[in-house]
Amino acid sequence: MEMSRKAIPYTPNQKSLSEMTLMIVSTSGVHKVDQDPFSTDTAQGDVTYRVIPGDVQAAELTVTHAAPKEHYNTDAPKEDINCVFPIDRLRELAEQGSIQGLAEKHITMMGYAMKLKQINEVTIPAIVKEVVRSKADAVLLTAG
Repeated sequence: MEMSRKAIPYTPNQKSLSEMTLMIVSTSGVHKVDQDPFSTDTAQGDVTYRVIPGDVQAAELTVTHAAPKEHYNTDAPKEDINCVFPIDRLRELAEQGSIQGLAEKHITMMGYAMKLKQINEVTIPAIVKEVVRSKADAVLLTAG
């Protein structure tokens, strides 16, 4: 079976989960309430991303997303952000010693955007740089 050129290469990890620092990367449209919301212009979508500080509190977060409600209903994440951005659950795992801790930042974007070429050529490489600079041992990917 031939792999796609855009496939993520297998990257073995030598650390146990209890030694790992985790970073959340999400397409759920989560952002801090004091950050610019994602654009809900469905004709264009939004190809930007937001950096979320690692010490953010769940109450400081909200969701803005352009996807139709039947595709992604944001009511539940607005009630409990942890269902799409499990910041509190990861902190609990760190307190229990199941993971080492959380990264100094997390990355979010809105997954409903029509400019796929721009996302692949501009947004994703920028996010990859943020992830590499974070020195996180692993990334937890979430979607809305």
